[in-house]
Amino acid sequence: MSSVVIDDALRARLNGLTEPTAFYDEAGRVLGHFVPAVPAAFTPPPTDRCPYSAEELEQFRAETGGSTLAEFWKRLGQS
Repeated sequence: MSSVVIDDALRARLNGLTEPTAFYDEAGRVLGHFVPAVPAAFTPPPTDRCPYSAEELEQFRAETGGSTLAEFWKRLGQS
């Protein structure tokens, strides 16, 4: 891969880019693409499907019991 050293002025103009960006000349021709070295904050892809079946979800809704946080800490001896 070739590399180009850029000056401070161009670096300042590129600094805000957080995703791959195409560069064009005045005639609209693509000169190349810039991919920032530091990727934007990672966002996990959304899941398109619930991992539980409808029956399992209904079972979860029907469950009773549990304890309060105070009861939980008391069982651990952290009252």
